[in-house]
Amino acid sequence: MEWLTDEKIPVGKTAKLIFDWLKDNGALFFDGISDAMDAMIDGILWILQTPHPLVVIAAFVALTWVLQRNWKTCLFVFLGFLFILNQGYWKETTESMTLVLSACVVCMAIGVPIGIAAAHRPKLYAWMRPVLDLMQTLPTFVYLIPAIVFFGIGMVPGLLATVIFVVPAPIRLTHLGVSSTPKPLLEASVAFGGTPWQTLTKVELPYAFPQIMAGLNQTIMLSLSMVVIAALVGANGLGVPVVRALNSVNTALGFESGFVIVVLAIMLDRMLRMEQK
Repeated sequence: MEWLTDEKIPVGKTAKLIFDWLKDNGALFFDGISDAMDAMIDGILWILQTPHPLVVIAAFVALTWVLQRNWKTCLFVFLGFLFILNQGYWKETTESMTLVLSACVVCMAIGVPIGIAAAHRPKLYAWMRPVLDLMQTLPTFVYLIPAIVFFGIGMVPGLLATVIFVVPAPIRLTHLGVSSTPKPLLEASVAFGGTPWQTLTKVELPYAFPQIMAGLNQTIMLSLSMVVIAALVGANGLGVPVVRALNSVNTALGFESGFVIVVLAIMLDRMLRMEQK
C-alpha cells in the first residue's frame, strides 16, 4: 500500500496555506468581526449581569408567560433559575447565556435569509447540502484551530466556532418550512396580484414560522452543547468548571456544573418551544 501513500493529497498543507494567506491579508476584516462580536458580547453581558439576579429572573419568567401562556412553564423557569442561584453558578450561567444568545443572533441573521434563498433556488440548495453536512460532521475541535489563529483566546473564538457548527440548523429548517408551503397558497397569492415580496412575507414566512422557531430552538440547544468546547479556547461560562473538574477529577464539581447546564437547556427549550395546534 506504500504506492497509495507516496503521493499524499495535500489536504492539510492546502488548508494551512489558505489560513496563513487569510491571516496575512485579512487582518482588518477579522479585526472588524472581532470588534463587532466583542461589542455584542459585552452588551448582552451588561444586560444580564448589571441588574439584580431576581430582576433578570423576573424578566425571563415574564418572557416565558408571553411566549407560552402557561403558568406551569413559568414556575419551572422560576424554580430552575433559583436552583442555579442556590448552586452558586449565576455568573457562569449569564456568561454561557451570553454565548448562546450571541450565537442565536448571528446564526438566525445568517441562516434565515440563506434558507429562504435556498428554498427558492433548488440548485443552490443542492450545492449547499454537502457544505452543510461538512460543517455539522467535522469535529468541532477542528473549528477551534482557525478561530484561535484569527481571533486569539477568549469569547470571540468560542462564539465563532459555535456559529460555524450551529448555523446549518436554521438554514435547513428555514429551507424546509419555506419550501413546504402548499402550492395552492402560492397560486392564490399570485392570482390576487401578490408581488414576490408580499408572497414571501404574508404567505411563506407565516407558514414556515413553526419551522423557523424550531431552528431557533435547535440553535440554542446546539450552542449549549458547545459551551464546554468553547471553554477550551478561553470562553467563560459553565464550561470552565466542567473542564476544571475534568482536569482535577472532581466528581462533585463536574456533576454540579453539568447539571446546571442541563437545567438551563431544559428551561430555554420550554421557553421557546412552539406547539403546533
